[in-house]
Amino acid sequence: MSVGIVLIWIYRAVDIPKTREEGRLGWIGLLCAELWFGLYWVLTQSHRWNRIYRYTFKDRLSQRFENNLPGVDVFVCTADPTIEPPVMVINTVLSVMAYDYPPEKLSVYLSDDAGSDLTFFALLEASKFSKHWIPYCKKFNVEPRSPVAYLISEPDPLDANHAKELTLIKKLYKDMENRIESAAKLGRISEEVRLQHKGFSQWNSFSSRRDHDTFLEILIDGRDPDAKDVEGRALPTLVYLAREKRPQHHHNFKAGAMNALIRLSSNISNGQIILNVDCDMSSIYWNWLLSQKRYSVWKKVQVRKIGLNGKEITTRKTEESANELEERLKGLASCTYEYNTQWGKEMGLKYGCPVEDVITGLSIQCKGWKSVYFNPERKAFLGVAPTSLDQTLVQHKRWSEGDLQILLSKYSPAWYGLGKINPGHLMGYCTYCLWAPNSLPFLYYSIVPSLYLLNGISLFPQISSPWFLPFAYVIIAEFTCSLVEFLWSGGTVLGWWNDQRIWLYKRTSSYLFAFVDTILWLIGSSDSAFVITTKVADQDAYQRYKQEMMEFGTDSPMFTILASLAMLNLICFIGVVKKVVTDLGIAVHETLALQILLCGLLVAINFPLYQALFLRKDKGKLPNSVTAKSVFLGLFACTCFTFFY
Repeated sequence: MSVGIVLIWIYRAVDIPKTREEGRLGWIGLLCAELWFGLYWVLTQSHRWNRIYRYTFKDRLSQRFENNLPGVDVFVCTADPTIEPPVMVINTVLSVMAYDYPPEKLSVYLSDDAGSDLTFFALLEASKFSKHWIPYCKKFNVEPRSPVAYLISEPDPLDANHAKELTLIKKLYKDMENRIESAAKLGRISEEVRLQHKGFSQWNSFSSRRDHDTFLEILIDGRDPDAKDVEGRALPTLVYLAREKRPQHHHNFKAGAMNALIRLSSNISNGQIILNVDCDMSSIYWNWLLSQKRYSVWKKVQVRKIGLNGKEITTRKTEESANELEERLKGLASCTYEYNTQWGKEMGLKYGCPVEDVITGLSIQCKGWKSVYFNPERKAFLGVAPTSLDQTLVQHKRWSEGDLQILLSKYSPAWYGLGKINPGHLMGYCTYCLWAPNSLPFLYYSIVPSLYLLNGISLFPQISSPWFLPFAYVIIAEFTCSLVEFLWSGGTVLGWWNDQRIWLYKRTSSYLFAFVDTILWLIGSSDSAFVITTKVADQDAYQRYKQEMMEFGTDSPMFTILASLAMLNLICFIGVVKKVVTDLGIAVHETLALQILLCGLLVAINFPLYQALFLRKDKGKLPNSVTAKSVFLGLFACTCFTFFY
């Protein structure tokens, strides 16, 4: 591959069309794009260096270290009860509470940045249901341990006793779900429910989602001897937090919530290991423990340097009750606590970047934290994937925008990590950071060769030329290696083909928008924002998702770009087919073979877009406004190039 790439560079450099010769500008543009592709390919090879496969043996771990297992603090973050429904959130919480792990060493924290009494009510209901669910999971070795995922799978009872308990669990879960859904329909928690729990009285101080006091409640206190399940065994600690919010103070999104949780957990449970999961994930495995072990160094050593009012953060006192602890710790989650401290700079997760986990990971690796890659055959977590392509593209836009901001900041791996972390990790970080700039050469390659093809101008070597071989080899080798690796990883041919579609769509929409937004951010014309990905999809959308139909359904500017590019390539391909049939005949195959192949491949990849533009009638199709704009823009671009070039 390296030899083939270098030969392509040589061909482009030595065979540039002369001044005023047809295709000169397009040729130079392709040279720049292929230089970028080659250098980017070199960076992506870093993960192939020194491959290591890790395996864990949890039976041996339990035998050797059962009494010395570290404490684990699990953080779950939610920010909007509308697009992150409380029922989904508590299923995540229940799944991690049911870990096959000593309950006295397991603590679960839910950060609710929406300050929603509905979410608190749902968690309160979950704390009651957990007294039945956790012993049921451990007794019958249930997997997955998310109640909704388990019950949807329609498990077969092992015996009559199992069937009886399964029926009870189904009833308890349905009753809990109905109570939460009824509260959600009302839009508020009824007065009767408020009277049942003292915690709801604290909501009197809440004026709005963005203006309220700290609400902290330890729903299950692992130290309380009365905190038992229905079989008399200890329950893990469960804590709810809605940190203080004021309009005049920036709350730093998820990174701010995580830092507040770090401070609180250090005083409540002080687990040596932090595990952060999204609120749409259900956990089914615990081999993550070994791969996260080093995280304890970051928490236990660094977090104690800066405490409340300049004092060291102290752990929970033996005689301190849950109520006393709650009152003492509320200040740790105040909106002014971090002022004049290093929180968000040197302490905890870093602020000011849409991908706070990436920049924090790079920073702590440079301080000596050693990470390992662990990918068990049996996946550790199940998550909710966005059913809408729009949400997928928006999410990738945020990631690539944040990565490019890191590249252009003082934490750029190009200089910040040099000499501090191993070269493979360094190149891996650089690869991620270059996602957004990757959009420009891909956009160029998906437009310019097709337009020149429409005019019959060749930008690639003829089939009879020896320079044709490097191009043919690199194309075939790249696609073959990609397919083999995809199949080797457990994928399918159809999955690989769809992956090529998403690969193209991201690079011509998400990364392009991220690149533009980052440039605007650099010149001070825009601010970075944290966009929450919706976790809700209607039943029809979910059915189309299961049938592997792409969900469009909106007039997103990203879809307008994708549809316009698809129309441009379709028009160019139809135009060259017409020439082959009526005018040029076999000569086109000789001189324009690679351009025809490239344009045809783009048309094939964009087939779902053509369906969404012209053929589909369901709600997942593209709106008529996008169809009209894309047809106009495609025709306009082709017409202008044909008449004015």
